[in-house]
Amino acid sequence: MARIRQILSLIIIFLAFEAQLLAQDNKYWIVLKDKNLKSEPAISTKTKENRRKLGLKESQWSDLPINNDYLSKLQDNDIKVLQKSKWLNAVSAVIPTHQLDWVVRLGFVKEIIPISKFDLLTIDKPKPTSVNEEDIRVDFAMKQVGIEHFLNAGLSGEGVLIGVIDAGFFGANDSQMLKHLFERNQILGVKDYVNPKKKDYFGERETVSDFHGTEVLNAITGRSFKEKIQVGLATNANFYLARTDSGNREFRREEDNWLAAMEWMDSLGVRLINTSLGYAKGFTNPKESYTPEQMDGKTSVIAKAAKMAVDEKGIILVVSAGNEGDDNSWKIISTPADVDGVIAVGATNEISMKMGYSSIGPEFLSYLKPNVSCFSLFGTSLAAPVITGFVACLLQEQPDLDNRELREILQKSASLYPFGNNFIGYGVPNAKKALNLLAKKSFNDKSPRIVEVNENEKQVEIPVSAGEMVVLFHKKDEAHVLNQESLKAKYNLVSLKRNTSIKQTTVLTAEEVIEIIWKTSTN
Repeated sequence: MARIRQILSLIIIFLAFEAQLLAQDNKYWIVLKDKNLKSEPAISTKTKENRRKLGLKESQWSDLPINNDYLSKLQDNDIKVLQKSKWLNAVSAVIPTHQLDWVVRLGFVKEIIPISKFDLLTIDKPKPTSVNEEDIRVDFAMKQVGIEHFLNAGLSGEGVLIGVIDAGFFGANDSQMLKHLFERNQILGVKDYVNPKKKDYFGERETVSDFHGTEVLNAITGRSFKEKIQVGLATNANFYLARTDSGNREFRREEDNWLAAMEWMDSLGVRLINTSLGYAKGFTNPKESYTPEQMDGKTSVIAKAAKMAVDEKGIILVVSAGNEGDDNSWKIISTPADVDGVIAVGATNEISMKMGYSSIGPEFLSYLKPNVSCFSLFGTSLAAPVITGFVACLLQEQPDLDNRELREILQKSASLYPFGNNFIGYGVPNAKKALNLLAKKSFNDKSPRIVEVNENEKQVEIPVSAGEMVVLFHKKDEAHVLNQESLKAKYNLVSLKRNTSIKQTTVLTAEEVIEIIWKTSTN
């Protein structure tokens, strides 16, 4: 079943968020650059004593209070301070919309972070010659993949054609985030394969699912130039749009619609296509539902079409992995994410762990799925568009890349490479690494390393920064995850204990990815 129905209420929330973001005052954390080093640390004698016992520095920079001069400057200019944090060197505050730009440009302000479940962030201020000196607030997914490196390289998908096959684009022409597409005529064509007689593609709504494609488009290219908000990477790409999924019922004919849309886009020279649709079970006629075993990359009509598009037409096809991860009767990816050669995208949280709902790759496939992942609170449908925008930027930089080369660069730039797994693939792609790969420069990162733990060793210790959050993927073999967890380092290391069911563990730290191989007499 198409995953559209699973996120309908979330789509409505997202639309409401956009209107609220642009129209109302919001709460933010205002992070400050420095402190008055002559002020006294606000800690007790007992605190100092405890630190001495633990071998920690007795007085720390984070103990110093917030600079009162900075606080007064904010309050004197109608900024309502709600809370102060000396550890973060920040204050939470209500900032009127018209004051946002003023606050960002204050010399003592490092960044502002909206207090929002959508986790918008302000990217670091670039050098004077970069990005026209703009301060752009971006979605957390953009920050996670390193949008600033694309921006500073002048990459925004310009000159790239993107096809979007989805369930409708209702309201796209009224979205503040998509206004530039209509003002600049960046939408080159639209077709409705569900209702070919439709004339008003953006103003006529047939089902609530007609919002879905609009939000997908938002995640690929969304930006408010006036408010300096960016939620998509490919803001200067051109688009062809196709509606192939009706949303109010599920039947195999929708796969045929999808195939027709692919052919149409291929005929127009579209090389990069995003489809945040997927089919598994739950068809209106139960006899049409698939079985997990049929997610083999070659059974469904949509899989066959996708395979042809990739292998024979050279199309770069980015597909959402599916939202069945919490469904114990299914769990695995849906089709066409099962096709070898397509870029199947899963969803992660802020620290790159798989979101519970994100579908996993089946063990019976000989290739890895998903391929990569990125942050999304609201379904893999909104993770795939992020990667589509990422790919568009790479194509702008090197238009001659074929889909195999592009997929390889994408995976090699990701956080877990080369230790991919069936939870999040090779992890979260990184713009800096991807651009270095294109330019054939070194990453200036530590090379991934393998640590073999001998059979007589019961545990292994991994050096990390004190307080660092480390992500672990415990696997039964090279690629298939038994479970994932996160650990916060108490000191400067993380200790992992041997478990007989775990054969390998991938450790993701802030600096590197490490593969632990638990040696036994059988390996």
